[in-house]
Amino acid sequence: MAVPYGRKSRTRSRIQRAANMRYIPKAHNTCSNCGEPKAAHHICGKCGQYAGRSVLEIQSN
Repeated sequence: MAVPYGRKSRTRSRIQRAANMRYIPKAHNTCSNCGEPKAAHHICGKCGQYAGRSVLEIQSN
């Protein structure tokens, strides 16, 4: 029967977890109003729309 490896220390576990988190790609969608890329389930930073309605008023400079 195989013998399991020894228990990983807290530091080694956290280092491995941090290394794995680096490579997780963030989900991006495009805004239905302006077509800019935005994070999923977030307000568009360019036009201020979410789910087809205006949530923020963006000031243009």
